[in-house]
Amino acid sequence: VQLQASGGGLVQPGGSLKLSCAASGSISSVNSMGWYRQAPGKQRELVARITRGGITNYADSVKGRFTISRDNARNTVYLQINNLKPGDTAVYYCNAKRGFPLESDDWGQGTQVTVSS
Repeated sequence: VQLQASGGGLVQPGGSLKLSCAASGSISSVNSMGWYRQAPGKQRELVARITRGGITNYADSVKGRFTISRDNARNTVYLQINNLKPGDTAVYYCNAKRGFPLESDDWGQGTQVTVSS
């Protein structure tokens, strides 16, 4: 699966962004899609995930501010980010998990989100 992420940028604290991840290829094999982020000097961490059945889960640090959604017709997953904080500054990566019983990962190229006044 090929993933194309977009929508990052420079935002002031309290602002909003909407990230998009367009998927192509073997879409039918995808079990779930998600967003991860990696800040400088830190490990990549899961931000939000949505399963094929529409079940979502979020990192505790973003609950109430981030919303993951999908448009099946466009094979696109979105991450709405509200009330951005400087601690949200990171490169955001789109991820797809596919296969059964063992899952494999596909990654997008990442999109930079910078929160600064």
